[in-house]
Amino acid sequence: MLTTSLAAPPSPPSARRRWTVLAVCALSMFLVGVDTTIVNVGLPEIGHGLDVGTRDLEWVVNAYTVVLAGLLIVSGALADRFGRRRVFRCGLIVFGLASLACALAPSLGALVAARAVQGVGASMLSPVALAIVVNAMPDPRERARAIGVWASVFGLSMAAGPVTGGALIAAFGWRSVFWINAPVVVTALVLVAVFVPESRAERVRRVDLPGQVLLTVVLGLFVGVLIEGPGIGWLSPAALTGYALIAAATAGFVLVELRRDDPLMDLGLFRRPAFATAVLGAVAVFVALNTSLLLNTLYLQHARGWTPLASGAATLPMALGAALCAPWSGALVGRLGPRRPLILAGAFTAAGGLCLVHLGQDTSVPLILLAHLLIGVGFGFANAPLTNTAVSGLPRSRSGVAGAITSTARQVGAAVGIAVAGGLVAGVGPTGLAAASRPGWLLVAACGLFLLVVARAARRTAVETA
Repeated sequence: MLTTSLAAPPSPPSARRRWTVLAVCALSMFLVGVDTTIVNVGLPEIGHGLDVGTRDLEWVVNAYTVVLAGLLIVSGALADRFGRRRVFRCGLIVFGLASLACALAPSLGALVAARAVQGVGASMLSPVALAIVVNAMPDPRERARAIGVWASVFGLSMAAGPVTGGALIAAFGWRSVFWINAPVVVTALVLVAVFVPESRAERVRRVDLPGQVLLTVVLGLFVGVLIEGPGIGWLSPAALTGYALIAAATAGFVLVELRRDDPLMDLGLFRRPAFATAVLGAVAVFVALNTSLLLNTLYLQHARGWTPLASGAATLPMALGAALCAPWSGALVGRLGPRRPLILAGAFTAAGGLCLVHLGQDTSVPLILLAHLLIGVGFGFANAPLTNTAVSGLPRSRSGVAGAITSTARQVGAAVGIAVAGGLVAGVGPTGLAAASRPGWLLVAACGLFLLVVARAARRTAVETA
């Protein structure tokens, strides 16, 4: 007689365990988000310490964001293949060691190189953290709430970076913004080892090395031209060469991706309106946020003579708005879909930018704080609907890649925002900073208005089950 022994399927993790996993991943994402913006408030002090100007200082921020953006997708794919917890831990170690190198950097070149290595480590954290969270939450509505919390923490970290940086610089100098990462990384490594389960994608994807190289080249050239364009001239031979190289690398990337069975970036996804608008919206949100943060730092410290601590504290309303509204946004997405949170995000962001389009030397502090609050509220409402739309559009087995594409869009937006803001004020004296920054605030308002277009295009859809 034949008998069949059926092993009981593994029971799903308890609710406490699932939310503990979210907390651990959120801690690591807080580290990545803070490091994206914490350096902004310290740029003037770094410039004084290393004797460099504004345009060169942009590379301190964008070396990190460009490398992070260029490697996010392949890191998500590697995590799906080799294990998300394994790649996550490797990312923490690389990030921690690079942070120590930043703190010890003797020159601008060494600091920029160490920031690039930081970007390598961070690329292993951002998409993988989201994939771990998505896979730990099988219920769609619980997953939507978890994404709202994740977006809240990430948004808070981005907005809290200048506040944290200002306090550290006032107490210990600019190198402390990198030293502070060490204890956080050690704590995160212990918590990941104890609480985070290993997971992989059901289907293994091959690494697309040609696509990865071409994507990195496109992003690096694009941001490089934005940063150096004001100095070399937008129609100079060097700039024209850069445009040609960007076009050639972009065309090569598209051709390679269309011909591969397992492309780095499935370009067919962009035919889906929900996915395409989520990616474009993520770019717009982070252009607005990073333009605001850099212009705030340079204006308050150079034109108004504020200390790093005071200029960082001026962003507290932004951090508060992001922290309070992101969980609310996640709940709205779970109940009503992405359209309404995106309308709120666009309206508040546009209003914040419009508050400062007539910025002057003596603009009232309450108006500046109000603008930061409105932008923070817009940022808080934006992340959950954009993230949930992108992730829900793909199977959970591809959640690493889904998160990576959206995170890449965010970092591209961050790099563009820094480059544009820096280009507007590079070489401008303290008395001219307010007037020079006005186009940047118009750009922030335009990004908000674009989110209204994204909201109009987005259809109200039920949260998908995996």
